[in-house]
Amino acid sequence: MGDKKTFLLPDLGEGLPDATIVEWYVKPGDRVRLDDNLVSMETAKAVVDVPSPVSGTVLALAGGAGDIIVTGTMLAEFEIDASQPQRAEGQDTGHHHGAPAPRKGVGAPDPAPDDRVVASTEGGAIAQTREAPPEDKSGPGDGERADSGTVVGAMQSSDAVRSEAAVSVGGVKAMPAVRALARKLKVDLARVRGSGADGVVTLADVKRAASGTDALLPSPAGGRGVGGEGNAATHPHPSPLPPAGEGARTPDQRTPLSAAGKPMRTQPPTVSAGGQPEPLRGVRRNMARVMADAHRKVVPTTLNDDADLHAWQPGNDVTVRLIRALCAAAKAVPALNAWFDGDQLVRTLHPQVDIGIAVDTDDGLFVPALRNADLLDAHGIREGINRLRAQVGDRSIPASELTGYTISLSNFGMFAGRYATPVVVPPCVAIVAAGRGREQLTPVVGGFESHRVIPLSLTFDHRACTGGEAARFLKAMLDDLALPD
Repeated sequence: MGDKKTFLLPDLGEGLPDATIVEWYVKPGDRVRLDDNLVSMETAKAVVDVPSPVSGTVLALAGGAGDIIVTGTMLAEFEIDASQPQRAEGQDTGHHHGAPAPRKGVGAPDPAPDDRVVASTEGGAIAQTREAPPEDKSGPGDGERADSGTVVGAMQSSDAVRSEAAVSVGGVKAMPAVRALARKLKVDLARVRGSGADGVVTLADVKRAASGTDALLPSPAGGRGVGGEGNAATHPHPSPLPPAGEGARTPDQRTPLSAAGKPMRTQPPTVSAGGQPEPLRGVRRNMARVMADAHRKVVPTTLNDDADLHAWQPGNDVTVRLIRALCAAAKAVPALNAWFDGDQLVRTLHPQVDIGIAVDTDDGLFVPALRNADLLDAHGIREGINRLRAQVGDRSIPASELTGYTISLSNFGMFAGRYATPVVVPPCVAIVAAGRGREQLTPVVGGFESHRVIPLSLTFDHRACTGGEAARFLKAMLDDLALPD
């Protein structure tokens, strides 16, 4: 009988307290070799493969698809095969269970997320996610790891570059992220036409299949699995509906009106509302933690005003102009293009303007950074925005692009809304939010004119900025946006 090894879920490079199982590549009784892929796990950034730490036989696994595993707890148990290659004792795998070492110096507090913006005419939401600044590599080499990137919140990334490969399961080739999406949308991967190389099923294929049955291949068993993992053989009959509670109505019986035409309850007050509780996972799970943390730490204050666009010439890109105006304001009032360490009461002003442009996805919020935005022309800004959004869309965004921005912009007005109170998340001290544009009557000499305006909201941390600084910052933005081009 060989020695047993309990494998604890490592820190997957983002400093998060847990990760969600997407799918296992092994089962108890399987023999594995060192560094064979064991399982794909979803974190706040992506779906990554976790390799085996030993060569041997799988004795036990911690859970099934969808289960949340806490970092540092058992993921799998093995019986070690001494005749096969093993990792040397003490060899660093790049994963750590402990919290990241504190950074030295001041003005670079722990990472946090930033407000949700959608680039270009892609709106965003009023929730901020901010990532930690990279560690100053000019300091003494004391063995501390640099924080190489975060995703929507306070987390640390390893320097290891992880690549995903399409894995064939049940005759279907798909990457772990695709399988996760299929499971979420309840799409049977066996019925999806793969448009990728060698028939690999892509994210677009799954979304297309979820939008209508005409995009699906016929099912030989006449059933539809969930996420490509189930089929008619394993689920031959639909699950029966749970018995209705006392006073409950079936869907065809529900009505908002009584026979007299007055509003009425569909259930008595003692019956709880329906719905299935679902734990938050991945990006959304971390976003919830970050928002709560920001609420505890920041002293937010918001100013509102309208930017008059009446002088604009045709061809102006709204998001590009907003970014240009933000850069102009940051140059005029550097106090808002800064980080603030609330514990040490230290403020760091930045010479460059790195703007966090949050991208809203079905899985949650990502906030890539548009670097050196103050040095880019209109064409460069637009190209940068498009690149970041495309990388977020296919989950290929590098961790280094999701950290260290100095201020953020939320273009929530793409969807709806005029003014907002967006969330400032440390270490940033300010966020600008743009609402939905509208026409309004503006007094002029001799009467009134209809002018196009964009509502702006500026939320700032009043611990780090004065009201006068914030008002001058907003005024600088308004002045730049009033220019013809």
